[in-house]
Order: sequence, then C-alpha cells, then structure tokens
Amino acid sequence: MFTTVSSHACRHGQGKLLLRFLVLKNARLCNSNSSIGKGIRSYATEHAHHEARIENIRNIGIIAHVDAGKTTTTERMLYHSGRTRHIGNVDHGNTTTDFLPMERERGITIQSAAVTFQWPPKSVLPNGQESKTINLIDTPGHQDFRYEVDRCLPILDGAVCIMDGVKGVETHTERVWQSAHLSNIPRLLYVNKLDRDGASFKRAVQEAAARLKTWPLLCQIPWWQKDEFVGVIDVIHEVGLRFSKNSGAMTVVPKETLATHNPALKDEMEKARLQLIDKLSDQDEGIMEEYLERDINVSSGTIKKAIRRLIIDGEAKFTPVFAGSSLTNIGVQPLLEAVVDYLPNPSERPELRLITGSKTVTFSEFMETAPKKKGAPHQKPEPVLSVSHVFKVVDSGARGLMSWVRTYHGSLSRSSHMWNSNMHVFEKPQNIMHVSAKDYHDIQTLPTGHIGAMTGLKQARTGDTLLTFPGHQAQAPEAYRSVRIKAPETPPAVAFISIEPYTKTAGDKIVDALQRLSREDPSIRWHKDERSEQLILSGMGLLHLEIAQDRLLTHYKIEKETAIWGDIEVEYSECLFAPTRPHHHEYDRALRGVAGRAACAVLLEPLEACHHDTLLESSIERDGNVIHVSIPLPEDTDELPFDTETVRQQLFNGAIAGLSRGPRRSAPVRKCHVHITFDPEKDWSKNSTGGHITNAALFAVRAALKEAHENAQVGILEPFTKFTIHCPEEASHAIQHDISSARGGQVMEVRKPEEDDYSGSVDGQGGERIDLTRVYVPPDPYEGVQSLRDEGKKMSGSVRMLHIMGKAPLKEMMKYDGHLRSMTGGRHTLTLDPGEFELVTGPREKALALES
Repeated sequence: MFTTVSSHACRHGQGKLLLRFLVLKNARLCNSNSSIGKGIRSYATEHAHHEARIENIRNIGIIAHVDAGKTTTTERMLYHSGRTRHIGNVDHGNTTTDFLPMERERGITIQSAAVTFQWPPKSVLPNGQESKTINLIDTPGHQDFRYEVDRCLPILDGAVCIMDGVKGVETHTERVWQSAHLSNIPRLLYVNKLDRDGASFKRAVQEAAARLKTWPLLCQIPWWQKDEFVGVIDVIHEVGLRFSKNSGAMTVVPKETLATHNPALKDEMEKARLQLIDKLSDQDEGIMEEYLERDINVSSGTIKKAIRRLIIDGEAKFTPVFAGSSLTNIGVQPLLEAVVDYLPNPSERPELRLITGSKTVTFSEFMETAPKKKGAPHQKPEPVLSVSHVFKVVDSGARGLMSWVRTYHGSLSRSSHMWNSNMHVFEKPQNIMHVSAKDYHDIQTLPTGHIGAMTGLKQARTGDTLLTFPGHQAQAPEAYRSVRIKAPETPPAVAFISIEPYTKTAGDKIVDALQRLSREDPSIRWHKDERSEQLILSGMGLLHLEIAQDRLLTHYKIEKETAIWGDIEVEYSECLFAPTRPHHHEYDRALRGVAGRAACAVLLEPLEACHHDTLLESSIERDGNVIHVSIPLPEDTDELPFDTETVRQQLFNGAIAGLSRGPRRSAPVRKCHVHITFDPEKDWSKNSTGGHITNAALFAVRAALKEAHENAQVGILEPFTKFTIHCPEEASHAIQHDISSARGGQVMEVRKPEEDDYSGSVDGQGGERIDLTRVYVPPDPYEGVQSLRDEGKKMSGSVRMLHIMGKAPLKEMMKYDGHLRSMTGGRHTLTLDPGEFELVTGPREKALALES
C-alpha cells in the first residue's frame, strides 16, 4: 500500500513531505470504506473549523477565465479532503458549489459559493498536529459576473488562479488577476488541463510572465510519459508524484527511481530546482547563504520559507506555479499542500483599513485618533467589540435573505447588537451559520478571520459594515457612526430589459421581487420609466439579465403571463459636450407633512482626465461621474450647526439621483463632473431636513441638464466591448470586413497563435523589468519535432487559425456568436471583455434619433 521512503530522501528533508503524502493516500483509501469514511466525515470533524485558531485558517478564492476548470478543481479538493464522498462533475450537473438549476443547466458558475473543509483531514493526522481550515470561495469566470468576483476578492487572504493549459492566459484571467492585485492578494498559479491535446505548459508559463507580469517560480514541472500526462515532478522536494486517473490515488516516486527509469526527466528536475534556487537567491539572503554553504543542496524547508516571504505581500512580483489536470485527478493534492504552505492566514494580512469621513486609516490608527465625545476631551471613545463586512446578500428561499460576512476584529454572536454604519441602523441576527454551498449549519459565534452567514438582518446590503459595542445603545457612539470598510464600486449597467405588468397586483409583486433581487446583486438596477410606466431592469450583459429574468420567474415565482417581457437591449447613456452655467435651486415644499427649506448651486461640465488627477477628498466617483461638494465655512464661525459629512452625503444622493435619467433618452448621464456648492448661511435653515437637502441637489442637477439639452449640448454614449475571435484563416477577411463596415467596430490586431513573442521584456508588477528570455520553463514533449509537425499540417491541408482582436459596440456583439457560426461553419470561439462607453456619431446617432 505504501511507497518506501528512502534514507536518501530523509537526508534531504523529503521524508516529512513523503510521509504526509502517504498518510493522505491511506486516508483516501480509508475514506472509500463506508464505516471509516463516515467517521472521517463526522460532524465533529467537519465543523472543527469553528474552534480553529486564526493561524490555522486559510480564506482563499478560486479565480480564472470561464471554463478554465475552477469548479472541477474545487470538486476534487472537496473529495480528497474527505468533505464529499463522490466527485461532482460539471457536465453531469452534480457539483457541490454550482447548485443553482441554471448553473447546472449551463455548466458555468453564476454565484460565488463558499465551502469549508480541512486539510489534511484531522482524523489522519498524528496527535498534537492540527489541520488547516480552508474557507474556499468558487467565483464565476464569465465577464458578465465580474462584479460578483470583485465583491468577494477583498475579503480573501489568498487566491489560486487557474489557467487553461491549452488556451493560456485569457482575457478574464488578466482582469481577475489585476483585481486581485488591487487588493494585494497573494496568489498561486495552477496550469490546468495539461492532459488535453494542444496543451503547452511552456507557452502557458511564458504567457503568464508576459501578460500577468509576474516572475513564475516553478515549484512543479509536468510529467509526461511519451504523449500521456501522468503526474507532476515536485521540484522543491525532488520527487515524482504519479496519479491514478480514476481515484486520484498518488504514488510517490523517489529521485533514485526517476534516475533509473527516466534519466532525462531527473536531469530536468535538477535543472528546474537549480533555476528556482538561483532566482530565489537573488531576492533572499537566507537562500543565498545556504546556497553558498551547501552548494545546490538547499533544504526544501528553506526554499518554501523563501517563496512564502516573496509572495505574502500580494504584490505578485513572483508567483509559485503548479501543474495538473483536475478532471483526471492529477495534481490537486499537492496544490492543497501549496495553499497551506504558501498562502497567509488572516493575522498575516495587512491591517484592516477603515474609511472615516474623507480619510482612510488603519484600524489601530483610528482607535488611537478617534474623536472624543464633546464636552469630555479626556474621555476615551468606547471600544469596538467587533468589525465585520457584508460581502454578499443571498435570498435562500425558506431561510429568507442571508448576509454573508467576514469578521475582521472581535467575534459575532447571535445576541450581537450590530450597528450598520452604511444604513445607520442597529440590527440583530436570528441565526449565524457556517455555509457550505447549499448546506447550512447553525453556529453560536463567528470569530476573527472566519467567514459565515447571518439571517434576520432586515436592511443589510452588499458592502455594508457592521460594528458592535458594549451594551445596547439606542445610537452608536458618534466617533464610530459613519466608519466603514471600503466596498467595491458597482460598475455601470450596459444592458436592460423592460417589464410591463398587466395589473397593479402583478406590478407590486414584481417590484417586491426586484427590490430583493437588487439587494442580492447591486450590479442589477431597476427603476420605473416615468413616460411609459414600464419597469426597467438593467444589468451587466446578455447572460447576466437572462439569469436575472430566470431568477424572477423561478425563485421569486413571478408568472411570465402576468407581464409583457421585452427583449434584452443595450443600455445607452448620455453625456455633456460643454459646461453649463451655475444653477441654484431652492426646495421649500413640505415633505410628509413637514415644512422645510434647503438650497444649493450646481455646475456641470464634461469629465476630463484632470478631474481624476486632482480628485479631492470631498469628491466621489460613481457610475462614471465625479461629484464634488463644497461647503464653505463662514468667516465669523468655527463650527457649523449641522454635521458636515451627513449633509455632504445627502447632496451626493441628490446628485446621483439627478444623473440617473438624462433629458434626451431618460438614460443615465455619464462622464460628467458635478460641482455642488452648499452655502451654510444662505442654503440651510433650522427646518432643513435630509429630504429637502437631497431634493435641492436633485432638481438643481435636472435643471442644468434640461438647459444643456435645449442648447444641443447632450450626446449619446453606448457601451463598447473588446473582442477576441479565434477563427479559420479563410474566414478572417470576411469577419474583419463585417466588423469594420457593418458593425461599427475596429480591428486592432490579427495574428497567428504561434506568433506570440516571448523574446523581449515587460514591466513586472513591482516595476522591475522581466526578461522573458530568462524565464525558465521545461520543453513540452516532442517540442524538437514541432516544426516537422507544422510542415505536415501545411501539406495535409490542415485548417490554419487566426486571432482577431479589436473593439465594437456591445449592441452588435451581444448575439454575434450566431452570425459567426454561419461564417466559420462553427469552427470559432468568441470572447468579449467589457470596454468603455463611447460617443455615438454619424449614421448610428441618426438611427437612435429615429428610434426615440
């Protein structure tokens, strides 16, 4: 049953690793036995993560382009950890994390799903050793759900980026990599699908260096036996890991055995290890000293510590690279070992940063400088018992709305009296749960660093911050009232669908469902059109709205026959051509029977690059606009009679509402700079309420936009998308002509896949130049006869493929795949990636004017 660990391996520090692999192999076999397997998956074992110390927690995400193998890899992790008995399959529709009907029907991830498991399983560890609790979030890969990824990334402590070994770095891979970089998340790179025809580990690693701009640190190289991918070579521990494709059982092959049966592979392993040590020694003094003392015999423990130190800051100057094929059960267990060894626990991440007013400070800085209560300058502010972040809200049906939270400081319990600093209300949970995909288990507390879900929060939304204090105050301490964790900005909608209910009862039911749906997913917006009285549902693209419509019909039980459902169309926007004159508006109507008065002055102008460069602390960016509020302090006073930040937020809300519908097409206004001036002496009075201040800004913005439209100074914007078309060369000219002449698009580049050049250098994430010629990657099998293969393809008349890249209006590309099918005979792939909003001119503008 066990492979013998040689004395040579033990002398080189490999024994511990081999023993762990062998124990895990035995655990996998034991797990197949029903009685022992049930013991391993006992409740106490599965839920021991609630007692896990913070240093034993790993909050990680799986990120990648669609169809790179994220969900398949997650399923193998769950199986090998003992969390599930059977391996789920995307094609069979029985995966753990893709549990929504439409996810299983389409074979894609729509909602990010959380699962929790332990590695190695606690039941197979010796006494005194503890498993690591891995909270894993499987994120969507389709670009329509990019906001779903963005709102999950900030709460992670590490990520595994999966790359298709055949397709290499794809467009969404670059985008999620950059999003992870903005959150400084340490990453591992896993090259998947190496068992497929056309897979190239060498090309994938070179593309990662060139396009992701990171130095790849090869911790593994693929093990090919002739043209079959059978396992991986662990470069650090100098062993081969061979896998059974059916069960995933792993056989450890020592270095001596490799030297006997495959000397070329053993030599390549030694070369890879030397290259890794050489690169690490340039960055780490510990490696350098041991390298000089022991020549090439640097211990595996020293190498792993050096790699961890290099990646833990999340800058991705260097990235450990691993190989595998998740579908055929190759390489998943070593990848889990890498998650435990290299990715940080919550206490090793940078300190939590909070937004207070217009400043961003660390948690400790805020606690030191928090303002004291008025009249008691020496009194310390009341302590914060816990700080948590709501990163997702889900309507689970029977349990109602569930708020997913990550706890950064302190601990949450069912009796917690939580202050929502975004909504300015106290809330109390009914239940706190551990969530594993569609399974929920009640828990009593959610400690620091853990991820869980709560029910019973009536107003919490995605992005809200929850604070708890000693006692049960009616109001939060003033110092903490508006403190919050920064949430990702919601991107502008690019498509919409109209819904026209037949009856008021049906309309009320649809409105209630839309309110709940938009609370779940803030990238879904809706409003009622003032002219047609239709309900307009807006989203991030064709697939996003198809999923939203299906969720309304199936989950929220809206009967399709109770309304007229329009086709999914592109969401146009409006913009200014020239600045407006200042507009001063006074709002003095009674609101809900309460008399009051407030006023403000508004100046609108087209948004220029300089407005971003000189962005002030009292400005915000929202939906492609920059809004600045100026509240001058009167000369004869040092203190205003109102809370400045509250009034500023009310003015922001009014401006945002005013920009939501332009004067030309009732479409949102974008690329606009709004300057609001609120004079405390003239524009505020003692009976000014929040509603009066918000409405003053709203009507001032609308008046300015109306005048601009009357002066023909309002244009139309439409969303563009970047595209990549992989097609036969014989169809490429017709496709390029169609895009340029009939679709209003622009072809930027046409190239053959084999023309990728990795002979130059690129700027890395840290600003250093990456010399691509110095990036070591082992040769792919049969690389020496590749030219003969290519020549053979030419002689046999094989189809030559091209990449066509460019940009085009989203309206023309949303359903372009069907048109391409007729032009290429179905031999193509189309990838779309979000672009910018661009001005509509010429014939396209005239056609839109006729539509209006």
